[in-house]
Amino acid sequence: MLDFIHIEANGVPIYVQLRDQLLRAIGAGRVQPGEQMPTMREVAVALKVDLNTVRHAYEELERTGAIVIRRARGTFVADAPPKADRQVHARRVEGLAQQAIATAKAAGADPADVARKMLQLTGRKEERK
Repeated sequence: MLDFIHIEANGVPIYVQLRDQLLRAIGAGRVQPGEQMPTMREVAVALKVDLNTVRHAYEELERTGAIVIRRARGTFVADAPPKADRQVHARRVEGLAQQAIATAKAAGADPADVARKMLQLTGRKEERK
């Protein structure tokens, strides 16, 4: 599973690169709900990064609901989250959008280009105003 993770010296914090690449892998279906993730230590050793950096990325993924960390059992890709009420859903979508904008800007990409690509990848046509 670690073969697709590449850390670059591009100014983006390593934990952000790791978090985003794992999120992309989950979103693209490279890892399935319920599938066990590599341990934090395995990731740290494989990528030659500090264990706390990996822990930070995993904790953020857990906070977003993408993974579940079960102490002494492992880390797993989360099942689809339960439906949230509209306000909770709206806040979650807002946070994800802000995160995507910040990540795009940090990578030197136009957030609008990223949004168009996201729509294309999900199979939806861009809505026209």
